Amino acid sequence: MDENKIKRINELYHKSKAEGLTDAEKKEQQLLRQEYIASVRENLRGQLNNISIQEKDGSVTDLGKKYGRKKGN
Repeated sequence: MDENKIKRINELYHKSKAEGLTDAEKKEQQLLRQEYIASVRENLRGQLNNISIQEKDGSVTDLGKKYGRKKGN
């Protein structure tokens, strides 16, 4: 998600608190928020897919492979 969209989310938020939003602006705000949440989830999933845990017995468990989220599975 680019900076312009995040800036627009913030503008709509401040406008909603100050004077309210039109129906079109409410719809735009909802769509932008959904896109933002999807972007955050995708970034978090990417980070979690790169985590490996070393077990007490010394073996290493790759969480991306274990839960089938890594590319190539």
